[in-house]
Amino acid sequence: MRRRLPAALQVREFALLWSYSLANGLATQMLAVAIGWQVYSIHRNPLDLGLVGLAEFVPLPLLALPAGQLADRMPRRAVTLISLVFQVAIAVLLVAVTLTGARRLWPFLGIAALAGVATAVGSPASRALMRELVPIELLQAAVALRSVAFQIGIVAGPALGGVIFAIEPVAVYATAAALFSASLAAIVALPTIARVTGGEPPGWRSLVAGVRFVFRTELLLAVIALDLFAVLLGDSISLAPVFARTILHVGPIGLGALRTAPSVGALVAGVMLTRRPLQMPAGRTLLGVIVVFGVGMIVFGLSKSLPLSLAALALTGFVDMISMNIRSTIGALVTPLSLQGRVMAVEWTFIGASNELGAFESGAVASLIGTVPAVVAGGVAMIGIAALWTRLFPALTRVGRLADLEPVESVS
Repeated sequence: MRRRLPAALQVREFALLWSYSLANGLATQMLAVAIGWQVYSIHRNPLDLGLVGLAEFVPLPLLALPAGQLADRMPRRAVTLISLVFQVAIAVLLVAVTLTGARRLWPFLGIAALAGVATAVGSPASRALMRELVPIELLQAAVALRSVAFQIGIVAGPALGGVIFAIEPVAVYATAAALFSASLAAIVALPTIARVTGGEPPGWRSLVAGVRFVFRTELLLAVIALDLFAVLLGDSISLAPVFARTILHVGPIGLGALRTAPSVGALVAGVMLTRRPLQMPAGRTLLGVIVVFGVGMIVFGLSKSLPLSLAALALTGFVDMISMNIRSTIGALVTPLSLQGRVMAVEWTFIGASNELGAFESGAVASLIGTVPAVVAGGVAMIGIAALWTRLFPALTRVGRLADLEPVESVS
């Protein structure tokens, strides 16, 4: 049976890391559904949902650089365990809040801030773990498999959380606590790998070493900036409720289908990449799928048909998975092991900022020029960015097979 698994999952350490990602993703998505419902029920004010999101986001830019340095100076397994202890505690606190009636907003804001701290501290370390646990030749497939675990969480987590919440709200948080505990057990079973920092003192230069490395490595800067602008300008899925209600007229069930479609496409691409890693020139493939992503968003924006809209969104999810796989693999391969945590912290800050600001940008532009023009303009912008990147970052267009990439020497 084990021989039928993808080669990366036959590596015990990665199988544990993948199990951690799956359980953690399911728990996080379940919490998001339950917290959203309870928070909105307090005052029936959408602003409360925004405040919870803001409280969770604020710790990220404040703690990202220290967390990256921590991940490079301490065993990454230990740092990940600390963040998981926080997450188990969060689920237990939500049980207590729910049992007392969940009638006030401030406990949810405090818990959201605590969740933001746990994410900011744990993400650089957990993301950097894969590079030191997986053989180089299996890295691209491992990146795809971890993304599959993430997409399974996005697809199944909200549905599972919603069903359990409808039966018993406390049970959602208890289940999440159990899943976080399973994640913790998987990380405990990993070997401890000591950090090698070369005697670098933990001062300012060490703190910002990841930032310096990103801006001095053209290829890495290209893929991180591309991810930032792709989400900031091109991803308009946050406007799905408007399309469901006023354009496609499909109601809440249709909205659920629209929100799920990109993840379905991403899952298909992820499974394909685990079996057959990309062999084409990675740089030009990355720019090509960005163009296809833009075309998909244009079709979605102009569509008046639910099947066509679902197909367009599934296409964007499919090519976004390919793009993410290339970007993540490039980042893991060109970054020295001693800088993985700090570079992952920089990347995670870009991702977090683009997700939060992207939803705001989509809403703001849609309110100014209309929903359909905003989505179409975002798709056109993505095509323009792909063309612009060929001129701004010529090193990206020259990237061939991912397997041929090597770490770039760190410059102090």
